[in-house]
Amino acid sequence: MEQKQSGTGSSLVAAGLAFSLAVLTFSTIYFFLKRTWWFPEPINAFGKSIDDQFMRTLWATGLVFVLSQLALGWVVFRYRARGPAGSGRAQYTHGNTTYEVLWTAATAVLFIGLGLYAQIGWAEFHLRPAAADALQIEVTGQQFAWNFRYAGPDGKFGMTKPELVNDSGGNPLGLDETDPAAKDDLVLPIMAVPTNRQVELLLRAKDVTHSFFVRELRLKQDTVPGLLIRIHFTAEKTGQFEIVCAELCGLGHHRMRTFLSVLSEADFQKWLADQAAEQ
Repeated sequence: MEQKQSGTGSSLVAAGLAFSLAVLTFSTIYFFLKRTWWFPEPINAFGKSIDDQFMRTLWATGLVFVLSQLALGWVVFRYRARGPAGSGRAQYTHGNTTYEVLWTAATAVLFIGLGLYAQIGWAEFHLRPAAADALQIEVTGQQFAWNFRYAGPDGKFGMTKPELVNDSGGNPLGLDETDPAAKDDLVLPIMAVPTNRQVELLLRAKDVTHSFFVRELRLKQDTVPGLLIRIHFTAEKTGQFEIVCAELCGLGHHRMRTFLSVLSEADFQKWLADQAAEQ
């Protein structure tokens, strides 16, 4: 009697586990199809290509996830204990070489195919240089703030010197004011760009590694001390978007945030003029 109850209990546990796997699988499908807690809408072409790549990966891996979880639930239920505990006998199987070759080859094709698709976006972001007439903005990360430098009407960045760096004195980048090209440079704690115009960012770091990240642009790039790193983008929608540091850079890391404003060309030129008037 006790053995029969034990076998029944094991069967119920297996059935419950199989049911839980099915619920987990279909709940996951529901949340992804409904796009609960989804990404914000991208505001540039590169962001759209990143989202397309994400969806390709999600559909491919999602199909594998659903099939494997449902198969696992079926195996748990199909081979559950059905009699007195210990009455079943395990059987050894060496497996199936043909199946192993097939699913290994399918996995390789899947990952290589996704990689080939991804290289298009990667090349656009990392390998293709910005246009010659792109608006250049120097971005400098430091514990725990961002500084953005605009070249001013002359279109040239002035000289900087490490010995002139003075955060409390209002010269966080060490601008050499004896250099004529530096006199009209704007150094600001916020960034603005015009819509539908290519922007090239010149990324630097003063102290430790930081990471420039704007969700809506799908741009995330480390800033490394001693290196000048270039990235470019073209924002297609106006609005205000958060800029954060996505690299743990110290105790004040959580405070290292500011905002990007995407403006019409006329509003951007007015914004530049207003900023210059305030300095």
